[in-house]
Amino acid sequence: MATKHRKIKIGVFDSGVGGLSIANYIEKHLPNVDVRFVNDTKNVPYGDKPIDLVYSFVLPIIKKLEKDGCQVIVLACNTVTTNLIDDLRKVIKVPLVGLEPMVKSAAQQTQSKIVAICATPATLASKRYVWLVDSFAKDVSILEPDCSNWSRMIESSEINHKFIKKQIKEVCDAGADVIVLGCTHYHWIEEEIKIAAEGRALVLQPEQSVARRLTTVIDGLKIS
Repeated sequence: MATKHRKIKIGVFDSGVGGLSIANYIEKHLPNVDVRFVNDTKNVPYGDKPIDLVYSFVLPIIKKLEKDGCQVIVLACNTVTTNLIDDLRKVIKVPLVGLEPMVKSAAQQTQSKIVAICATPATLASKRYVWLVDSFAKDVSILEPDCSNWSRMIESSEINHKFIKKQIKEVCDAGADVIVLGCTHYHWIEEEIKIAAEGRALVLQPEQSVARRLTTVIDGLKIS
């Protein structure tokens, strides 16, 4: 087991402050890990930018984490994972653990068969997201509220609380009983979203599942 080895160096990358919630969760819940969090404050947010441009931002940062000795790298960004993880795996030798919208879990837990996916435009437009919906939520109605400004608001600490509350109320009024947070930026307003949902919807985000996946990957590393 990885817990018997020396500390494992884990890289956690996101465009902005969102991935810090993932880094903090990993550091708190996984023993014997040394977490290095890196973000791209110069180019955040990614969700409204061309994917080729995002790739040019991400690749040198991930290569630097690998060069600095990170034995596993977490892509704590749904936009990067859903659009670029396959391309990155072709050039990065260490394991990459990604985040993507929890469509499967939402489809399994909804009673109303209506789910709201809160994500960036780039994530919603990705082939991976389309595959997730086609594979796991064919019998579920998917609502996609306009969250295009959420990351920017959170990054700048200028959150329009009334606007977010209105959007959450609208999807709940439309019957959604599960709300998926498909961007790590949104983790910072998770409690606000839960309050706005007024107990009518379960709010899902992937911190626990990412930690479980990371544990499996670490346990598979051959490190003495």
